[in-house]
Amino acid sequence: MSNLIKISSCFLLLVFMVQACQNQGKKQQNTPTEFQFKEKLSDYGFFKGKLSELNPNPELISYDLSSALFSDYAIKDRFIVLPEGSKMKYVDDEELEFPDSTIIIKNFAYRNSNDEKIMIETRLLVKDPADHNWKVMNYLWDEKQDDAVKFIRGVVLPISLKDDEGKLHKTNYMVPNTNDCKRCHIKDSKLLPVGPKARNMNFTRAGQNENQLVWLAKEGHLDNLPDLKEVEALPNWLDNANFSLEQRARAYLDINCSHCHRRGGDAFNTGLFLEYTETDTVRLGYHKGPVSAGSGAGGLDFDLVPGSPDKSILYYRMNSTEPGTAMPELARSMIHTEGVELIKDWIKHL
Repeated sequence: MSNLIKISSCFLLLVFMVQACQNQGKKQQNTPTEFQFKEKLSDYGFFKGKLSELNPNPELISYDLSSALFSDYAIKDRFIVLPEGSKMKYVDDEELEFPDSTIIIKNFAYRNSNDEKIMIETRLLVKDPADHNWKVMNYLWDEKQDDAVKFIRGVVLPISLKDDEGKLHKTNYMVPNTNDCKRCHIKDSKLLPVGPKARNMNFTRAGQNENQLVWLAKEGHLDNLPDLKEVEALPNWLDNANFSLEQRARAYLDINCSHCHRRGGDAFNTGLFLEYTETDTVRLGYHKGPVSAGSGAGGLDFDLVPGSPDKSILYYRMNSTEPGTAMPELARSMIHTEGVELIKDWIKHL
């Protein structure tokens, strides 16, 4: 009888172990694999034909922003790759919800003295299905413009480029390391996209006759889009025919500064919040003393003095390329003359 009990116990234990192994196997099968960045841009198969021409394959969604971040007059091409059968989801005018495995592509190039478009870097932002978090990687283009290779540590490249008016400049273009990218994309300790927000995409692209968000919804790429009257629209800071000085200046600060100067951003502790939707004048810097600008404040007392750009730290720091003073402190080596003049004019008329 005791032998029979022992045999039964062993059989039950064996059954339990088999079931446990099966359950573990199912669990492992259901756990998404962590995303692995490929070594070369060409390895992804995003583009057809000559890679530097950036001719997108059908699965790529090209998009633009109403106002764009200044990056030394760089020419930017932007694409989104959604996993098959998936859509973005409108949450509010600040946020679009992207499905796991989304890849956001941003390419940087410049116009040289011969008016040739020269590729510099391509940045990928990927929503990893394994942990649902965004991860970033840079790809640096080779001299022959044949391909771009994974590049983590960052580099400074001496280049000669033409600005928007065709004027030639010599500068040291800064390709950021991946940690630099994280600083600008952090909100509440999480990495997030900066550019493709609903309000930044709520406009009709050049050469198109339909609002970009509406087009995305019609094409089956965007879900839950309300009536456009309910969606905030970020103005084009260059468009002085359709937008006021106030609107244009605030839009410029939003896209160039608010990714850090916002609640939960890298510069949260400064108390200076520059999002387009901010209405509190103190948080916008009016007669607000700096928290810890040090020598970067240029001996000035307030972030923003209405009517006096020369007394405003905001204007002073934008009009500098000195390390420790220049703002934004990353992603540029040149003063954005047109942007600085806009902010100067805005402060004058406050």
